[in-house]
Amino acid sequence: METTYDVRVYKILTYKGSRKTSYTVRWMVAGKPHRETFGTSALADSFRSELVSATRRGEAFSLVTGRPVSHQSGASAVNWYTFAVQFTDAQWRRTSGNNRKNVAKALMTTTIALLRTPLPGRFAPVDVRTALREFAFNTNRRKEAPPEVSTILRWVERNAESMAAWEDSRRVDDVLHALATKLDGSAAAASSVKRHRRILNVAMEYAVKHGTLRSNPLPKGRGTTPKTSSAVDKRSLINPDHAASLLGWIRRRPRGGRRLHAFFATLYYTGSRPEEAVAMRVLDVRLPAEGEDQWGELLFHTAQPEVGKRWTDTGEVHEERGLKGRAKDDTRVVPCRPALTRILREHVAAEKLKPGDLLFPGENGSMLSGSVFRRAWRTSRQEVLTPEEFASPLGKRVYDLRHTCLTTWLNAGIPPAQVADWAGNSVPVLLATYARCISGQLKDHQKRIEAGGDLPDLSEDR
Repeated sequence: METTYDVRVYKILTYKGSRKTSYTVRWMVAGKPHRETFGTSALADSFRSELVSATRRGEAFSLVTGRPVSHQSGASAVNWYTFAVQFTDAQWRRTSGNNRKNVAKALMTTTIALLRTPLPGRFAPVDVRTALREFAFNTNRRKEAPPEVSTILRWVERNAESMAAWEDSRRVDDVLHALATKLDGSAAAASSVKRHRRILNVAMEYAVKHGTLRSNPLPKGRGTTPKTSSAVDKRSLINPDHAASLLGWIRRRPRGGRRLHAFFATLYYTGSRPEEAVAMRVLDVRLPAEGEDQWGELLFHTAQPEVGKRWTDTGEVHEERGLKGRAKDDTRVVPCRPALTRILREHVAAEKLKPGDLLFPGENGSMLSGSVFRRAWRTSRQEVLTPEEFASPLGKRVYDLRHTCLTTWLNAGIPPAQVADWAGNSVPVLLATYARCISGQLKDHQKRIEAGGDLPDLSEDR
């Protein structure tokens, strides 16, 4: 820890505002000004007396925090990079692959912001970021780091700040600014900033729990994180004509078109998440016999999100998980309307699928790749939609098929509790997400409001 004995303590500065009076203690450490504001003169005087007593005892002051060494926690003895690696390993065994990737990204940005010296010319910034994200903060791959990556990581460890940097509010601000900024200097998406702040908050609580920090240094309260909205953009919903044209183009696609058509139709008619649909087996589809009532059922019980083989414990691209927001081994049954029944029956017969086979297999019988169906969907939008529609949010993501289905159910008057059960959401989340998209019921609502009656006529001539 870097310290100095060059300290000067000044008189307390009193500020009398319109609502309250504040008292600021000012002092200088090695030419660097510091200040601490208090709500009462007694607290300010007590803090100033501690600073003066420390100087009289000949106690060293930290160049990072400006406080006497006796005020410091054990943070100065812990290297930030070392702590971040330990935190990664502690989180690894209890988190999903996607969460592991997000943790690595947040810690990568934080580590670069907490370097004491600029990157040397022999290291390209992109190589440093890759070394941190893909190896330092990846428990499974850290020992596999090639020599050039190990060289970068050793330099980072030597030049990273100690955990005492978190006791300096200005350094905290530097980190938060880095997390809120993209590489080109523009503002990052509010959802990304919020996610990174949440990860960093968990890291700080971990540091407090293990005695590295005395308290969580991240600011609290309103305005500390950007506001985000979970509501669906109504412009992204797909009307029946557009849906028919998009799915029709995909069906005519020479390579795997019919298989992808059945996949997208399932998302559109059942509101399932893509990672749930790719995990379905043929035996999860309960279709009626031909000639009977053609309503069937689809059973969802597993999700296979695509996270990349570097972030899974099995080394597979997909990670097998339970249904989102549900207990382990829980299931969800969704009705299969006659139109989808016909599509799935033809699909199973054409692909010659057996009960234990994946319902929507890839070309080699493996899990359907996200890059394949996303590329097909993007190409269909480009071919079917006008340039203006293609540039708009209309069906921009595959996930918009789910949004369209759930909105259609709500607009048809199906009770939110039933829609939430079919969708695998809670009722509060469902309403918060789709309330702005509910339409077509205004006239009925107006009649109900009028049924309550108007105020009686209380004019003076009565």
